[in-house]
Amino acid sequence: MLYLVQKVRKIKFENIGILETGNNTGTWNMAVDEFLLYNYKEPILRIYGWSKPCISIGYFQSIDEVDYKKCNEKNVDVVRRITGGGAVFHDMELTYSFVTKNFPQSIMESYKEISELIIQALKKLGLDAKFSPLNDVTINGKKVCGNAQTRKNSTLLQHGTVLLEVDVEKMFSLLNVPIEKISDKEISDVKNRVAGISKTFDQVSDALKNSATDVFGCELVPFKLNQEELELCQKLMNEKFSSENWTFRR
Repeated sequence: MLYLVQKVRKIKFENIGILETGNNTGTWNMAVDEFLLYNYKEPILRIYGWSKPCISIGYFQSIDEVDYKKCNEKNVDVVRRITGGGAVFHDMELTYSFVTKNFPQSIMESYKEISELIIQALKKLGLDAKFSPLNDVTINGKKVCGNAQTRKNSTLLQHGTVLLEVDVEKMFSLLNVPIEKISDKEISDVKNRVAGISKTFDQVSDALKNSATDVFGCELVPFKLNQEELELCQKLMNEKFSSENWTFRR
């Protein structure tokens, strides 16, 4: 009997630009990710954080799922992503984005191959991370990283969060979850499914950069946005991601 074995496609690059933008607001972070998606042909790995807590909502998600008034009272940003998925509470985490024109057309395979960046980084930190379809990374069955994608003009943007610590109670307080669901059991259930990795931002950042060279067989090239590009990101932030027309579009 003849068995056909399908060869697994692995993305490889000669070089990847590494962009480290530090901690910024949600509107700025989303503006930079969109700018990279539409303006770069070569692969870019961006590593960043958040200057204050923020909830990002998916492109197709209703704003009604977030308690917008309470977020304003608590000085928590709310921004709409250009990627799909549900609400994400950004606080104690490292966030990455990856832009490339070289990717598997299969959504599952593209998530799996790019998420290998995270998996290998966490393994370098002594953590037994695994890919959990469709778009999560787990340790001991608990989600430690969620990811989202969009594809425009033959270019893929995947971004995701690596949870350093998790404040489930704070997260629930900012979402419009029916009151009967906000129970000790509900919060306990989430705590049993989601976990922080108890590592520092710098530890994860260093591991992520090291894993990129291993996973994609490439060199990392330091990369910065020039003044003109920064101004275009600022314009995108002001005109789109800071606009209530964008945030409240659904």
